[in-house]
Amino acid sequence: MKKILLTFTTFLLIFITKQVLSLEKGTWAFVKDKDWCYIGSSPIKSDLPETKKRGDNYILIYKIIGSEENIIQIEAGYKYNLNKKINVKIDNTNFDFYSTEDSSETAWTKEDEKVIYAMKKGLELTLTGESLRGTITNDMYTLQGFTNAVNLMNEDC
Repeated sequence: MKKILLTFTTFLLIFITKQVLSLEKGTWAFVKDKDWCYIGSSPIKSDLPETKKRGDNYILIYKIIGSEENIIQIEAGYKYNLNKKINVKIDNTNFDFYSTEDSSETAWTKEDEKVIYAMKKGLELTLTGESLRGTITNDMYTLQGFTNAVNLMNEDC
């Protein structure tokens, strides 16, 4: 199922890029299309030096309408080093994420339900990743408003 969703997500990204660019720091936006829904947010803070450049970075939780499965997708704005761990820390709990060669700017988890549960209970999420060039980034997201947004998505989709 994950492989099918990964393929679907690649196509989904093409359609949602315009909407994702409008994600605001510190808020969780809800978007509904005829076939899918998602909520997303941009980091409120990053320790990446301003001299370093990167593309858009954000977190999405999406689902296909009619499906019960919520999928977490994190876009780094750079290609992850596939040999290094991608860590998501929610308050004091750590979760492992991974990337793949065919989608190296995107991080996934095999524990979507556990991570979403922790996000509902948490206050802050910190994403730590390393680029192919060796740059380590720590992006911080607020989880304020996340529970309302994910509940709205699950009710409407």
